[in-house]
Amino acid sequence: MDSSTVVEITESALEQIRALRDQESITDLHLGLRIAGIGANGFIYETAFLRPEDVASGDHIEHHGDLPVVVAADSVDNLKGSVLDLAGGPESAGLVLRNPNPATPPITEGEVELSGSIEERVQQLIDMYINPSIASHGGFVTLDGVEGDRALVELGGGCQGCGLAAMTLRQGIESSIKHHVPEIVEVVDVTDHSAGENPFFA
Repeated sequence: MDSSTVVEITESALEQIRALRDQESITDLHLGLRIAGIGANGFIYETAFLRPEDVASGDHIEHHGDLPVVVAADSVDNLKGSVLDLAGGPESAGLVLRNPNPATPPITEGEVELSGSIEERVQQLIDMYINPSIASHGGFVTLDGVEGDRALVELGGGCQGCGLAAMTLRQGIESSIKHHVPEIVEVVDVTDHSAGENPFFA
C-alpha cells in the first residue's frame, strides 16, 4: 500500500463500488468517506458518491484504479490503515470498514486545574474530566485508591467487561492521569471484567 494511501480497498469491494457507481446517471463520481461521530459500537461512518465540485479543498484524495476516493480532512488520522472490504454472502454482500484505530474520545484537552494531595488530584481529574468524557460510551471510572506512585482504578458501566477496556485505560485514562498528576507512574485496572453485563463493546 502506498504511504500516501489512507484506506485500502479490496478487489471485491472495489468491484461492488464500481458497479454501484455505474448505476448512477452522473459521471466522474468520487467515493467519499468520513467519520460522522462515535457511537455505542465505535466510529460511525458515512459513505457517499461525490461530484468533483463537492470535494472540499482540504480533503484527501487517492486513486484506487479508476475510482477516486475522498477522505474528509478531519477523518484522515482516524481512518489511516483501514480496509474497506466486502462482508456477507453473495446474496447479501455489504461493505464493511475494518478500522484499526480506537474510537476513544480524548479524555482531557489543554491544561486542567487540580489541587490537594495526589489522591485528591486524581479524584478531581476523574470527577471533572474523565467521567464526563467516557460517559458517552456508557462507562465511568472509580478511584479505588493510591498506593505510592500507583493509582488503582475500577471501570464500571459500559467499560466493565468491555472488549476495548484495556485500550481505553491505556490510551485515555492512564495517559491523562499520568500527565496531569505526574507523581503517578502506573495506573492499575482492578476491575472484575468477568462480572460485566451487557458490555458496551461486545
